[in-house]
Amino acid sequence: MAINQVPELMPVLSRGKHRSPRKGACFMELASYLAGEPWSDHPRCTHPLLAVLARAVNDHVSDAGRPRLAPLIPRVIGLTGDAPEVDALIARHAATVALPVVAAERQNVLAVGLMICERQLAALGLPSSPETRAALDAVPLAREWAVRFLDQGQTNKHFHDRGAPAIVHKSVAGIAVACVPDPESLLVDLLETTIRRCEIWLGHDVEPLVEDRWTEACNLTFR
Repeated sequence: MAINQVPELMPVLSRGKHRSPRKGACFMELASYLAGEPWSDHPRCTHPLLAVLARAVNDHVSDAGRPRLAPLIPRVIGLTGDAPEVDALIARHAATVALPVVAAERQNVLAVGLMICERQLAALGLPSSPETRAALDAVPLAREWAVRFLDQGQTNKHFHDRGAPAIVHKSVAGIAVACVPDPESLLVDLLETTIRRCEIWLGHDVEPLVEDRWTEACNLTFR
C-alpha cells in the first residue's frame, strides 16, 4: 500500500489511552504498532510535540469523525528529530490556526503563546512568520494584552517540556469548541498540515507501508 493512498480498511480509533488494542486504540498507539515499537501512545518514532498534537486532535474529534485521521497515521512513523526549532514551529502553527477562531476569553493566552514561539525562533535566528502577523492582526485586543503581559518580564523557562505542549493543547481545545461551521475539519486539517510541514522541517522522506501490516493493525482494533 502506498503511503499516500487511502486504504479500504480503516482502524477503529477511540479517545484516550488504552492498555492494549483489545481495549481500543488512539492515533499514536496505532503508530507505535505500525512502527514495530511496544504498544504506547508515546512512541519514539514520532516527534514528541507532533505526538502531543496528534493525541489532542484524536481526543477532540467525534467518534464519527475520527476515522478521517486514520490515513495520517503512517505518515508520522519516523517523523522525528532533535532540531531545536521544531517545537516552536509546531506550536506556532497550531496557535496561528487557532487564534483567529477561538472564543475571546481564550485569545489572550494564545496570543502570549504565539509571541513566545516567535521569541524562541528569533533566538535561533529564524524570521517571524507572516502567518503570525496575520493571526495577531485578527485579534488586536488580545495582541495588545499579550504585549503588555510580556513587557512585564514574563518568560517561559520551560518552553520545550511545558510551554509548547500547553500552546498545542490550548489551540486544539479552543478550535474544538469554536463557533465556526466545521471545527472538526479544521482540527483534521491542522494535524495534516503540521505533518506535512514536519516532513520538511525534519527532512523526512515517507516510506511505503506494507499493506499486510496496515491490515493487521486494523484487525487488532476490531476485536
